[in-house]
Amino acid sequence: MNLHQLRFVREAVRQNFNLTEAAKALHTSQPGVSKAIIELEEELGVDIFSRHGKRIRGLTEPGRAVLKAVELIMQEIDGLKQIGKEFAAQDSGSFTIATTHTQARYSLPKVVQAFAQKYPKVRLSLLQGNPRQIAEMVAKDQADIAIATEAIAAQEGLVTLPCYQWEHVVVTPLDHPLLQIADISLEDIAAYPLITYDSAFAGRNKIDHAFALRSLKPDVLLEAIDADVIKTYVELNMGIGIIAGMAFDAERDRNLRAIPAGHLFGTNVSRVAIKQGAYLRGYVFTFIELLAPSLNRKMIEQVIAGSKDNYEL
Repeated sequence: MNLHQLRFVREAVRQNFNLTEAAKALHTSQPGVSKAIIELEEELGVDIFSRHGKRIRGLTEPGRAVLKAVELIMQEIDGLKQIGKEFAAQDSGSFTIATTHTQARYSLPKVVQAFAQKYPKVRLSLLQGNPRQIAEMVAKDQADIAIATEAIAAQEGLVTLPCYQWEHVVVTPLDHPLLQIADISLEDIAAYPLITYDSAFAGRNKIDHAFALRSLKPDVLLEAIDADVIKTYVELNMGIGIIAGMAFDAERDRNLRAIPAGHLFGTNVSRVAIKQGAYLRGYVFTFIELLAPSLNRKMIEQVIAGSKDNYEL
């Protein structure tokens, strides 16, 4: 059995059982088509077509089942060809990034802009979710890479590389008392209603751990999945916020002030996750290098292939 035989069967049906027309459409000879179909029937042990003399008239009952299978197989073959074309064209194709809101909103815009200028033919998609969700997107081949801080390193079947470090900041209204303290403490922060990330996002586990170590139970008034929401409620003077430092811009956030808090909550590392053993097109490596200049293609390929070397910032 071979693909030519399957292709001949499909085309014979498409050409209303006219083998001459089927041969023309496939740029081959009519006797060759006829012989290939007969050989396939002999191999399967059933007649695919009903015949009157040497002419075929239609599909037999088993022939209809065979045709259905042939259509499915040829559909998969066509899909493989499309994949081949896309992967062969290294300056065009599709590229899907799964990431969190904070990364998409604050870390990626300049990288995406630079990438789009370099590869204008690549169709870029951003999928958002919490770290666990976006890790699953890569594991299930719904995305090429994932970018986040937590959880993605624990997903089975993925490898991760560090991209950059960041620290939290405490955000307050313009006239807040905390701004008068030279070196704020966890006790100072715990004295006010707190607005911060949902437990799945942006280093929240480090925030909780820091308070727990000091036996403090802050009044968490509101949890949100992105910094924009947190800053909005801080502007309404409902409490103070703790957000990723990358999410604060003094020019843009003129109604707020930011107090560095890395000494309280530690340093966080955002990582890029890739499916182990995955084939990445050249422009995906370029994107990762734009995102994290400390990484290079050789290093990324070694990690994907299962290198045990430990790459950390």
